[in-house]
Amino acid sequence: MFKPTIARLAITCLALTPLTTTANTAAIDKWLPEFQPSTLSRDAQVAELEWFAEAAKPYEGMAIKVVSETITTHEYESQVLAKAFSEITGIEVTHDLIGEGDVVEKLQTQMQTQQNIYDAYINDSDLIGTHSRYQQVRNLTDWMAGDGKAVTSPTLDIDDFIGRSFTTGPDGKLYQLPDQQFANLYWFRYDWFTDPDLKARFHAKYGYELGVPLNWSAYEDIANFFTNDVKTIDGKRVYGHMDYGKKDPSLGWRFTDAWLSMAGAGDKGLPNGLPVDEWGIRVEGCRPVASSVERGGATDGPAAVYALTKYIDWLRDYAPPDAGGMVFSEAGPVPAQGQVAQQIFWYTTFTADMVQPGLPVMNEDGTPKWRMAPSPRGAYWEEGMKLGYQDAGAWTLMKSTPVKRAQAAWLYAQFVTSKSVSLKKSHKGLTIIRESDILHDSFTERAAELGGLVEFYRSPARTQWTPTGTNVPDYPRLAQLWWQNIGNAVSGEKSPQAAMTDLAQDQERLMKRLERAGVLGDCGPKLNEPKGRDYWLAQPGAPKPRLDNEKPKGETIGYDELILSWQ
Repeated sequence: MFKPTIARLAITCLALTPLTTTANTAAIDKWLPEFQPSTLSRDAQVAELEWFAEAAKPYEGMAIKVVSETITTHEYESQVLAKAFSEITGIEVTHDLIGEGDVVEKLQTQMQTQQNIYDAYINDSDLIGTHSRYQQVRNLTDWMAGDGKAVTSPTLDIDDFIGRSFTTGPDGKLYQLPDQQFANLYWFRYDWFTDPDLKARFHAKYGYELGVPLNWSAYEDIANFFTNDVKTIDGKRVYGHMDYGKKDPSLGWRFTDAWLSMAGAGDKGLPNGLPVDEWGIRVEGCRPVASSVERGGATDGPAAVYALTKYIDWLRDYAPPDAGGMVFSEAGPVPAQGQVAQQIFWYTTFTADMVQPGLPVMNEDGTPKWRMAPSPRGAYWEEGMKLGYQDAGAWTLMKSTPVKRAQAAWLYAQFVTSKSVSLKKSHKGLTIIRESDILHDSFTERAAELGGLVEFYRSPARTQWTPTGTNVPDYPRLAQLWWQNIGNAVSGEKSPQAAMTDLAQDQERLMKRLERAGVLGDCGPKLNEPKGRDYWLAQPGAPKPRLDNEKPKGETIGYDELILSWQ
């Protein structure tokens, strides 16, 4: 790892003393205009790009294949940066774009068969617990000191990556290099929330101000107000909530992407609760030991059941009638149509699509009528806990990939995350990975048009939004259990308690199989013997006993006041 001061010194030295006169200067000159703006000076960019050209010489003429899910950021990499890298280095890159589930499937297949399907993967850091236990990926800490040393950029500057803690295993080693990240925040119609008449009507009914909800009680009150009291604005039916509920794999993301943490189901701790995380999985040391309350987990505890119950109630009572039959991709564009007042579970990756000119949620001057803000907390949440989810797609090198191919792919991974190109890429996809990028003047200039994205990522609040952590021993297999069990509750086939109990037991059955297989080493599951719900609910921390009042008085804060508090 390189400290920022060392990185700056290295850039200066490289700028003053080019590594080689044979670097592909024509290609670098051609592509430099595309890589603007950058946090680096032009000379520092040239020096960094010359390093890539020189380091790639042993791999010139090679053709490599990498893969990622299909989002705007990766489209820019695949269509623009891959071509630039090839021209500058002589390494041909095919950057495939496929569905997120397909990326995980390819990764699993390579793990199981040891056949090299791709030379590098951008997969979610949610798999950090999987990667650190199965030991089928190269941990980058050792890689950069060993086989990858000659192809590790002196200007990589690991400390500049804001998501590096998400890709660090229990052993303290870096397993993945962040490539893009986005948070799951609260979204609302700022123009409606500041309307004097609506504010007066809300205050008259609820006794507090219409504003950014700080707790789920306020969110529910606001949802009810717009759906059942306001009903129409400018002649159009409006709703106080938006979500989706079809029994589909994306329903699992709706919950594993930290819904239980927002409710307060887990323990305190960042980036994830310890010993119980937001999936309700308890660890002792690094070993998963429980999911059910009977063994010390929290997946089927009162806070988790509260979280599922609120989700179902709000979907039924306050969302558009067809929302329950939608999947993630169908529900995503709905707020931009202009009839939704707020959404508690909204991914910032939608920002780029939400600021398009001509949308009902945009002003004529190009500024949005909406804002994003930190998510409200559930009744069981306590200070010191994570408050939401942050997706972090990160570069992963499999051990089954031949060393030379992995080295070439590592060069590409560093190139698309380098300071020479990362700021421009951040402006394209709005999935910011570097501290230096979010603090750059170019984002200050764009802040007003991005609805709070810049303010959030510059604020201390962002540290409470984190991906799935290391408690989850096999993310691909365990994640599949969520949408099926949650779907049973959404359909009414099972009660929320029964559905979460089934989920907890399913997770434990899978962990028991992993325990018997003995493939995860000293950090593999070793389930506790059951002691019963009463025993564990009487212990400090998670699982937490049921609260007498799960709907305390609503609390809100004015958006402008919130932003000022961060400055």
